[in-house]
Amino acid sequence: MTASSACSALLPDEWRAPIPGAPLPDGDTAGDWVQFADAQTAQLDKANDRTVTAIGIVERCEKRDAAAIAAARRPWWRIW
Repeated sequence: MTASSACSALLPDEWRAPIPGAPLPDGDTAGDWVQFADAQTAQLDKANDRTVTAIGIVERCEKRDAAAIAAARRPWWRIW
């Protein structure tokens, strides 16, 4: 059996830190708040992309590991 952390070790360490929200606007105009909302949406896009990417990395790693285990379990006489 493979180590349970083998696939998660492929994820960048900096992904352990949360994606920060956009800073609140200094001004009080509608434009300031629209700019804030746009920046906040960009941060949410980053966080969502990180989640999807991380899941994909772990899934591909698990598939690779499962294939390696299946290949290693072949009868010894099938090596040649």
